Amino acid sequence: MRHLPAARHAAPTLHVCASATTPVHHEPDAHSQAVSALLYGEGFDVLETRDGWCWGQCRHDGYVGYVAAETLTLAGIAPSHRVAAAAAHIFSAASIKSAPVGWLPMGAQVQALDAEPPFLRVGAGFVHARTLELRHAFAPDHVAAAQRLVGSPYLWGGRTRAGLDCSGLVQVALAAAGIAAPRDSDQQQVLGVAIDPADGLRRGDLVFLPGHVGIMTDAETLLHANAWWMTTLAEPLADVLARQAAAGRPGIVAARRL
Repeated sequence: MRHLPAARHAAPTLHVCASATTPVHHEPDAHSQAVSALLYGEGFDVLETRDGWCWGQCRHDGYVGYVAAETLTLAGIAPSHRVAAAAAHIFSAASIKSAPVGWLPMGAQVQALDAEPPFLRVGAGFVHARTLELRHAFAPDHVAAAQRLVGSPYLWGGRTRAGLDCSGLVQVALAAAGIAAPRDSDQQQVLGVAIDPADGLRRGDLVFLPGHVGIMTDAETLLHANAWWMTTLAEPLADVLARQAAAGRPGIVAARRL
């Protein structure tokens, strides 16, 4: 669901995600397929609200779907920071010993106010400053950002430490480095420039298989969220290609260098 049907164009109302993360569904039903997810603070242009569901479009990548209305709020003050760690606790007080009252995923956008160092106030809670970066202070290496999410379980449509799919991992890691990326692996094949894998791969290259994408951590190792192991891990690219061949599926269909 990537485009707005012409018959349903309307003046959008900008909302933002008010939960740590919330699914973007294919249908207005909590049991329907989650096609993507919003992260805390990300924008969602609402075009229609009915029976507890908002239909609209994600601001960051144009994806269209249904989001539970209770997980959105009208956009307010622009965020000042984003979460740079794999995940960050929201504490009830400016102390690591205080009770956690929530959490935020990598890429969440927040308005953070000065509090008792090393904490910043976020909403009604407190977040450790070393888990945050200024909103436009980006990581120099998207591979390092992706590596923070190693061990995250595989989840179709997921974009957080709680669950990722292959293209969600790539999108979130690139966003941490200030690189906007489409949501789906086929769309991501326009990123960077095309390269021939036979000429050698290197750290940071994107490697595409049918319906799948991963990030090279070096010339031989692929980091990816995958449904084979149901987790996010780095493994020899040769092992991935051997599984493809054993299943009678094609190998690398594209490679891109950023």
